[in-house]
Amino acid sequence: MDSTASASLASLWNEVSGTQPDPDVWVVIATLVTALAVVVPHVLWRVSRNAITIAHEGGHGLVALLTGRTLTGIRLHSDTSGLTVSRGKPYGLGMILTAAAGYTAPPLLGLGGAALLAAGRITLLLWLATALLVAMLVMIRNAYGALTVFVAGGTFVLVSWLTGPQVQAAFGYVVVWFLLLGGVRPAFELQAKRARGGAGDSDADQLSRLTHAPAGLWLFLFHAVSLCSLIGGGRWLLAV
Repeated sequence: MDSTASASLASLWNEVSGTQPDPDVWVVIATLVTALAVVVPHVLWRVSRNAITIAHEGGHGLVALLTGRTLTGIRLHSDTSGLTVSRGKPYGLGMILTAAAGYTAPPLLGLGGAALLAAGRITLLLWLATALLVAMLVMIRNAYGALTVFVAGGTFVLVSWLTGPQVQAAFGYVVVWFLLLGGVRPAFELQAKRARGGAGDSDADQLSRLTHAPAGLWLFLFHAVSLCSLIGGGRWLLAV
């Protein structure tokens, strides 16, 4: 029994740590079109934006922990807004990095995912995403948020366990394209809200108060990170 379990674990490790063949070019293009189809139309974006919010708030939470702050909870709401609460000094580098991590997290995760896919690490991508979602689920503090993260994590588990390499590759490419494309739109939405006099307590405005730099400068940073990630990640994904 022990030898069987050891063999199974070794097989699983080899699968996760190994490489998988690149999908055909038409699959990469089809996944790009699929991602565009759920990011561009406003009706679908109202739903799919929940996934970007997961990455956004997860970015706040992860950087808060990495900078030594105490993460107390994350809430995700049905209007695709979210809130991450951490304890620590209300100023300083840790607080600045935590505040800046939200809008930059989705495109940077997409860029990292594109690097893994370009290296043929499709299974590793799916398992890392699952691990991050499970870790995030522990910190969720409201029912809607827990349901959203559970469904997202469950989808990754089902695809990882029950589907073959081709389906896993297509799913991985859709997810990464979605993060890259969906990571661009929120910064433009924030810019539009600020132009109308709204979003006075946005991440950009909080960063402005923390650093005494104009909120517009931070908004420019969000744009730069998301667009550069899209360009760089897109080149990796299309180089099949």
